[in-house]
Amino acid sequence: MCAHVEAQRGRIVLERLPAYAPEMNPVECIWGYLKHHAMPNYCATNFIDLAQRARRHLRSMQRRPTLVTAFWKQAEMF
Repeated sequence: MCAHVEAQRGRIVLERLPAYAPEMNPVECIWGYLKHHAMPNYCATNFIDLAQRARRHLRSMQRRPTLVTAFWKQAEMF
């Protein structure tokens, strides 16, 4: 991989990231929103029920671009 990056002559810049940094991962914001706002205190009867409800809420989040943009901004990736 190092040879490939060097062959790019400066067109690729590698950045070292911490081993564990959930605050930099936008998907962590999505899961947090899902757990604390979209589905708080929801007790599923089985895994299929949980998966279907989560998918429905995730799909509804896709129709809210300002919400998704906020997750990227919070993760400082915007």
